[in-house]
Amino acid sequence: MGSSSHGGFRPSARKPPRRRVRLLYERRISLFAFLVALPGLVTAGIFIWFQPWSLQSKAGLSFAELFVWWLLAMALQEQTTRPLQTLANVIAALREEDYSFRARGAAADDALGELSIEVNALADLLADQQIRVIEATALLRRVVEEIDVPLFTFDPDQVLRLVNSAGEHLLQTPAVRLLGRTAQEIGLADCFTANSETLLPSSFQSPSSRWLVRRSAFRQKGIPHTLIVLSEVSRALREEERSAWQRLIRVLGHELNNSLTPIKSIAGSLRTQISYLTLDSSQRQDFERGLSIIETRAGSLNRFLQAYRQLAQMPPPAVRKTELAPIVEHVAGLETRLRVEVQPGPAVELWTDPDQLEQMLINLVRNAVEAALESPLSGASHNGGAAATPPSDPRVAMHWDLTENDVVLTIEDNGPGFLNPSNAFVPFYTTKPTGSGIGLVLSRQIAEAHGGSIELQNGTDKGCRARVILPRARRES
Repeated sequence: MGSSSHGGFRPSARKPPRRRVRLLYERRISLFAFLVALPGLVTAGIFIWFQPWSLQSKAGLSFAELFVWWLLAMALQEQTTRPLQTLANVIAALREEDYSFRARGAAADDALGELSIEVNALADLLADQQIRVIEATALLRRVVEEIDVPLFTFDPDQVLRLVNSAGEHLLQTPAVRLLGRTAQEIGLADCFTANSETLLPSSFQSPSSRWLVRRSAFRQKGIPHTLIVLSEVSRALREEERSAWQRLIRVLGHELNNSLTPIKSIAGSLRTQISYLTLDSSQRQDFERGLSIIETRAGSLNRFLQAYRQLAQMPPPAVRKTELAPIVEHVAGLETRLRVEVQPGPAVELWTDPDQLEQMLINLVRNAVEAALESPLSGASHNGGAAATPPSDPRVAMHWDLTENDVVLTIEDNGPGFLNPSNAFVPFYTTKPTGSGIGLVLSRQIAEAHGGSIELQNGTDKGCRARVILPRARRES
């Protein structure tokens, strides 16, 4: 009792399950054929062996009987298993996505033929679906490649699995060097931390570019992936800003003109009336100085306002085919304070408005020359402000290069560069005593009206580089 109740019980070893012996399908066919023919074989054997024939004759007939049975059994097995083997091969090919195999003997007058017909119909259906999937995949890949929006696909480990040509252009790296790298390595980690449908705080190409992040999730083969789409919205936002301050300029210009004209007129009338009054020299001098200040500032404010109105009233470009080299040389020759070096480039013709292009280059060259000649006391350049480090040998150079679709015109100086490049294109912002803050804004407006852009970059040591990118072919609006 004690041993059995305190752990002496030993469970009996489990017997392994008995393996069920199952004959192959072909052997079962042979067995059934033998069992079906067995009564006839036994009856024929009895009949043969009870005949008054010789032993040799009886053995020969028995052997012939068995041989004929064996031939019929083999034929039955062949006719039964061969179509099934063919159907198995067809189904195996379908599983391997090979839809070229078809079942033979497909006829609608028997059960096996109906099965073959259904298998063939299934193969045709799967082949048609495969063609549709291939075509849809090819179309999707073509659309992804053709859209001018950077697109990236990452796996759960934030490893890049897909990138289109726009994404390659954005990161300036071919896809073969991007795929398999993490978002942190290629500089897209902020896209996972930023909220979807928000502006990315960092830029990829230039300090003034802004990108809208769209992030969504999808599954591929059951594995969750992340789709990131970046939209460059800098130009659209600038258009909205430009439209806003153009409306502001029109309203302020109307109101200021209505006030400046009578102020200047009244100041002139008062100056005339003072000549008829009896005043001592000190009083007359004070009145004349005050009225002169009023007239001068009213005139300056009016000229200042007219310069701003130029931004709001700039007409669309009247493009025509124009050679670039003569315009560059002409603009360089207009500058008298410093010799502008023009480095010869390839011959090229642009579809552009030559007047607007010339005005844009004049503004950029003027800024570059003023930066190169900047005195150590000014402390500002390029409408953006910079450290006061005058160059020992002022220099401004212009050159241009060709890409597959664009012309890149570069204006370089060895001035102090930008202290705050983000303010370079802010309308009305300037640190120059006589600046208006519209030169760079007007230049970018002209470049974008031609389908191009302007990029400003500080040099590694000193100076600034302005890159004007213009399309070589005509772009219809």
